[in-house]
Parts: sequence; C-alpha cells; structure tokens
Amino acid sequence: MDMPGVSKEQVMVLEEQNILIIRGKGEKKLEEEEESRRRYPSRIDLPPNLDKIDQIKAEVKNCVLKELVPKVEEEREDVFQVKID
Repeated sequence: MDMPGVSKEQVMVLEEQNILIIRGKGEKKLEEEEESRRRYPSRIDLPPNLDKIDQIKAEVKNCVLKELVPKVEEEREDVFQVKID
C-alpha cells in the first residue's frame, strides 16, 4: 500500500475480529502553506480460519507499507485423489 509522506512511526496495523486494520497519518503542506494531515485508513478481511495471527508482520520502506500474512494451510474435504489405472 503506497503511503506517501508517512513514516514507520505514523503507521498502526491492528487485527480485530479477523480484519486487518491499517491506519496511517502523514503531514502534507498545502499550496497555501497550511499543514494538514493525510490519512490512510484501510481494512483487509483475513481468512476465518487464520490461526497464526501472531505471525502477521508489516514493514514500511520508501513510503510503501507491506503486510505479510501467513498462508492458511487448509485441507479441502471436497477434493479427492483419482486412482489412475
């Protein structure tokens, strides 16, 4: 997620009820030399069977936020192996 004008200290990533909540606030100077804050709110739905929530990681480099969510290993009951004759 691109977040121009936002540093690592201005980003917060939370997990709540299988939703990854991203909040970022950066400062931006307008043409009239007034300061205002850029806001970057976002929500990402996580898989309902994600059991490794403590392994979610995030990093900010060059104003880009990268979220790393562990892959959910799920066995599908509707898949079966076909015997080859």
